[in-house]
Amino acid sequence: MSFSDPLGDMLTRIRNAIMRNRTSVSTPASNLRGRVLDVLADEGFIRGYSEGQVDGFRVFNIELKYFEGEAVIRDIKRVSKPGRRVYSSVKTLPQVRNGLGISILSTPKGVMSDNSARDENVGGEVLCQVS
Repeated sequence: MSFSDPLGDMLTRIRNAIMRNRTSVSTPASNLRGRVLDVLADEGFIRGYSEGQVDGFRVFNIELKYFEGEAVIRDIKRVSKPGRRVYSSVKTLPQVRNGLGISILSTPKGVMSDNSARDENVGGEVLCQVS
């Protein structure tokens, strides 16, 4: 199956699973998706993820995180899309919900959160925002 936006597909799967109060969701595996999931796990938005195989294809099984019956991820949206790439310098990095959320960036030093990018003093492509 061919996707024009694999990262957007993963974010939509997570969003749909949260709306249905699922504890886990699976998505096809790729290096970019794995790095974004690493950031989400480090920042505490998901419990974690594991890699498995379904019909010979690599998949990530993502464990969603809930606190007192509410999903930790309230909103997750794609910022930079295949038709419109969004780049930001370190000085103009967007702040999500006054610091309560994060932006995930693809930088020359790897995929990282906006706080890590400010610490490393690098900008890059704003992949998505999570709050």
